Amino acid sequence: MAPAVITNELASEFALTAAALGNLSAFYFYGYAAMQIPTGLLADRWGPRRVLTTGAVLTTAGTLVFALAPSYAVANAGRLAIGAAAGVAFVSMLKLASHWMPARQFAFASGFALFVGTLGATLAGAPLRAAVDAFGWRAVMVASALVTALVALAIWIVVRDDPSERGYASHFPEEERERNLACVASHLREVLRYRNTWVSLAVPGATTGMVLAFPGLWGVPYLVSRHAFAPREAAMTASAMLIVWAIGGLAFGELSQRVGVRRMPMMAGLAAMLALWSVVVFVPGIEGAALVALLLVLAFIGGTVVLIFPFAKESVPAHLGGTVSGITNMGMMLGGMVMQPAVGFMLDRHWTGAMAGGARVYDDAAFRWGLAIMLPWGFVALALLAIARETHCKPLR
Repeated sequence: MAPAVITNELASEFALTAAALGNLSAFYFYGYAAMQIPTGLLADRWGPRRVLTTGAVLTTAGTLVFALAPSYAVANAGRLAIGAAAGVAFVSMLKLASHWMPARQFAFASGFALFVGTLGATLAGAPLRAAVDAFGWRAVMVASALVTALVALAIWIVVRDDPSERGYASHFPEEERERNLACVASHLREVLRYRNTWVSLAVPGATTGMVLAFPGLWGVPYLVSRHAFAPREAAMTASAMLIVWAIGGLAFGELSQRVGVRRMPMMAGLAAMLALWSVVVFVPGIEGAALVALLLVLAFIGGTVVLIFPFAKESVPAHLGGTVSGITNMGMMLGGMVMQPAVGFMLDRHWTGAMAGGARVYDDAAFRWGLAIMLPWGFVALALLAIARETHCKPLR
C-alpha cells in the first residue's frame, strides 16, 4: 500500500507517467499473484512455518532493494521481490487455521486475518505520510525492512505447523494428513477439476480492484487533485477504507456462518458495490463528508469478498485446502495487479498536458475514464457467481 501516499515522491524521483507509476505499484501484485499456487502447494507439502519464515526473510531483502533503488528498473525489481516473498503470508495462515481451528471457525479466521493484515495497510496511510514527511521515504522503507527481519525470527521461534507439535489435538482430519504426502503436481491437477476453484480465481478481483487499486494507489491523488483533500486527509480516507473493509470481512464472515450460505452474500455485496462505484464515478457534486461516507460504505460491503476463502475451502477435499487457498488468494490479488496499471494507462490516454511539481495532473474526465474501467469485471463476476455451486458452509465429503 505504500506507493499510494508517496506517489509524488516516486513520480518526481523516477520521472514516472501514470502508467509507469501504476506498474511500479503493481509489480508487488505481479510477484504476489505468481506465488499463490506455489505457496499453497508448498504449505500443503512442507508446512507453513518454513514457508512463512523464508518469505519474511526474502521480504526484508526486497524492501531493502526498493529502499535503496537508484533507478526505476531496480525499484520495480524490489517491489516484485517484496510481492513474491510477502505473498506466502495469507495462504500459509489459512493453512495454519485449518490445523489449529475447527472448520466452523475458518470464515472467522479468514476475516480476522484480513483485519490484522489491514493494520499494516493502515500504517501505510496517514502514519506513513507523516513519517515520510519527517524522514524521507527511503529511510522509512529501510526501517520497515528491519522490522520484517524481526518478524522472520519471531515466526521461526513461535509458529508450529500443527497443534500436535505443542501437545494439543489437531483439527485437521487424520486421513487427509496422510494424503498431503502426495505429489504436489497431482494436488494442482485435482483441485482444478472443481468448478468452484475457477470461480474462486476469477471472482474476487472484481472487488479488490475497487478496494485495493483505489485506496492502494489512485485514491489519494484522485481525492487531492479532484476533490481538494489535503494529502494527509486523503491518506486517512484511504486507510479508513481499508479498515472498514476488514471490519466488513469479520462481520460478513460471521453472518454467512449463521445463515449457512456463501454465494448469495457475495453476489449481493458485489451488486451493491457496483452500484455505489457507479455513483462515485459518474455522479457529479458529491464532495467532502458525503464522498468519504460513500467510499466507506462501499469498502464495508466489499468485506463480503472474504467469504471466497471458506467458499473455496468447502468446495474441495481437505487435503487440497492449501492449494485452493493459494489459487483463491491469487484471484484476490488480480484486482490490484490488473487495475492499478490499467487505471494509469487510461489516465495517460486522457491527460491534457498539465504538470505540477514535476508530476502529471489529471482532470475529471481522465479520472472518470480510469475509474470506470473497474466496472466490467464486476458484471462478469456476478455472472460467474450465479453458476457457482453453493457449499452451505459445509466441507466437501
